[in-house]
Formats: sequence, C-alpha cells, structure tokens
Amino acid sequence: MPKLLAIAYKTVKRGPMNEVLCANVTQLSGVEKDVFGRPGKRQVTVLSKIQWQQACHSIEADLPWTTRRANLLVDDLVFSSADVGKHLQIGELRLEITGETDPCKKMEIAHVGLETALTPDWRGGVTCRVLNDAMIHLGDEITLVNPS
Repeated sequence: MPKLLAIAYKTVKRGPMNEVLCANVTQLSGVEKDVFGRPGKRQVTVLSKIQWQQACHSIEADLPWTTRRANLLVDDLVFSSADVGKHLQIGELRLEITGETDPCKKMEIAHVGLETALTPDWRGGVTCRVLNDAMIHLGDEITLVNPS
C-alpha cells in the first residue's frame, strides 16, 4: 500500500522548504502556510519517490527530495498522463490530479542536468486541486482512484 513519506511547504517564493510531520491541507490554502497554496489547479504538488530516484540516478546525484520543491513525497506510485482527473486519497484528504508538474530552470540551478532528468515520464510529479479539508500525517495510506 502506498504511503505518504514526507510533507513540505515554503512560506516565501524561492524560500527554503520546511519539512513537517503533519499538515492541515485546505481548499482555501493548499498545504497550510505554503506560499503557492491558493485555490486552483496547482494547489498541491506531489512527487513519486520512485520517479525522483530515477531522475537522480540519471544525473548520478543523490539529492534530497526537497530539491524538487514539491509539497508531498509518496512511495509505491508512478505518475503518468493517464492519472489526470483521478483522485489521490491520502488519509482523509482527497486531491484531484490536474496535470504534470513541469520542471523549470530552478531545477537546473539546483543541480546541472536536473531539469532535463525530470522531463521524461512525469518524473517531476503532479499538480493537484484540493477537494476537501483534512489533516495529513507521515505514514498515511494512499489510494489512487477514478472519481465516482
């Protein structure tokens, strides 16, 4: 069963990522305190540990997951274009996958080759819309489901 491995947010643009053990996630603010959490298609970003490791392996670097600047890190899931529109259930939280988190120049600044390494096969993660307010915790079980 996939699980939530890590949670992070940033309070200012280009600011450091703050890792936490739990977080309140709302339709109004995304991951509480995150600077980019406003309502919309990109409220919360989710990164697959498997895909992150593939990207790091391709550039022969062991980088912390927060280098990607995503909000959530999950295990045992691999994202693709087929997941757009599906719901990601994390504990009591439900997110709608709205698209791919496109790698940007910040990734190249973080490590040479990282932007290119994140480009294929949705390695950069997914963007999500928050469908309900809930508290999430490290270790929460995750399911990927078609909306009913």
